[in-house]
Amino acid sequence: MSEKSGGDFRYSVGESKVPWHAVGEFFDGSDALEVVKFLLPDSGKAGYDGKLAVAAEAIAALAEVSGRATKLTLGRKVAEAEAEACRYFGSKYACFTDNWTGGMEIAYKLAGVSAGDEVIMPAVTFIATMAYPLSVGAKIVFADIDPVTINLDPADLEKKITPKTKMIVPVHLGGCPVDMDGVMEVARKHGIPVMEDAAHGMGGAYKGKKLGSIADFGGFSLHEVKNINSLGEGGILLTDNDFYGKQFAGGRFLGLDFTRKIKDWLYDISPLMDKNGGIQVAQNHSSTEIQALGLILQMKRLDQIIAIRRQAAEYMNGVLGEERGILIEKSDTADTYSTHHLYLLRIDPKTVGGNIQQLSAKLAAKGLTNITHFGPMYRFKIMRDLGYNEHELAASCPRTEEMFYHSYTHLPLYPLTEEQLVYQAQAVVEAVRELKQGK
Repeated sequence: MSEKSGGDFRYSVGESKVPWHAVGEFFDGSDALEVVKFLLPDSGKAGYDGKLAVAAEAIAALAEVSGRATKLTLGRKVAEAEAEACRYFGSKYACFTDNWTGGMEIAYKLAGVSAGDEVIMPAVTFIATMAYPLSVGAKIVFADIDPVTINLDPADLEKKITPKTKMIVPVHLGGCPVDMDGVMEVARKHGIPVMEDAAHGMGGAYKGKKLGSIADFGGFSLHEVKNINSLGEGGILLTDNDFYGKQFAGGRFLGLDFTRKIKDWLYDISPLMDKNGGIQVAQNHSSTEIQALGLILQMKRLDQIIAIRRQAAEYMNGVLGEERGILIEKSDTADTYSTHHLYLLRIDPKTVGGNIQQLSAKLAAKGLTNITHFGPMYRFKIMRDLGYNEHELAASCPRTEEMFYHSYTHLPLYPLTEEQLVYQAQAVVEAVRELKQGK
């Protein structure tokens, strides 16, 4: 009896009496029930067990008449997620990867970053931003930060450019837009490609363009802590550049090239060609269909999620702005607005009579979670072990030192209840007043 195969990208057998399915072991109704239980766990409320039993019966009945998922990776859902990303961000190419670190690796390779090159990024970011350059022996050059946004300062960026600079990586920290006009002006002046690390910036905008779609490359993290996620992990890489974009698929999956075949085989393996004509070897950053489905579902409510966070941030600004010594975060405008992934709390240490470390301790004592994002990158052991001079780098980034150790921290802006939001704002005001009183 002939059966149509659910063959994947490797095995396209068409009609066959003995099909070669892409999925070696299918998932069944009992597996689907376990997924439901994982995503919707027992909350302790009365009635859970009874409703779960109803769901289990319904899923079992559905499984009796359903087919099975015959593609679990790099299939139609991944393509659908990428098409939606292109539409939403106005970009020509989108690549959905296993995580944003993998997306950045592809961009770094296409830009030709290699041993001895220099990559400029802000002194305050997550380790993932510099992971690939460090792994190939490139040098990280840290730019100081803008004290209002904690983002890369274009004026200091200009000072850090050398003939070895091969890439500039501004980071939209907390979802607050970098001064991209300033960054791009410096980059274009020197002919250096730019990648926006918009890990926190999905859905924000700068002067009419979505964050991540402004530079040569850009992209987002879909890790579980972000405003939206793709079932725990994921990343999106964007570009409008044909030379880069046409290599995204190969960059994501080992350079498999289906436009060519070697003798008696299904495909060829091609290298990535970087902007300098150099050969780069692709790794595997494949994304799954279920990750893509998670992204598609959450992207539908991204704007609504940001609107709720924006409302919370505006409330925080309204309350905190009344207390002398608290410096509220930059407000949104019609052209430039944040994703409000984090709330940036800044203080004037002289006015409040203490520093952010003291304030953070007081907030923690009041049950308020606050985490300063992120530790200065040059302070980590890996940098010292790679030969970077911690003290020289600290001296080259004086505002990073001042702001991180004395002036700012971050507060959560999850969909807090009204009670939680009010308590958070009041607790900050009370803690600042205690500092002023020397308590």
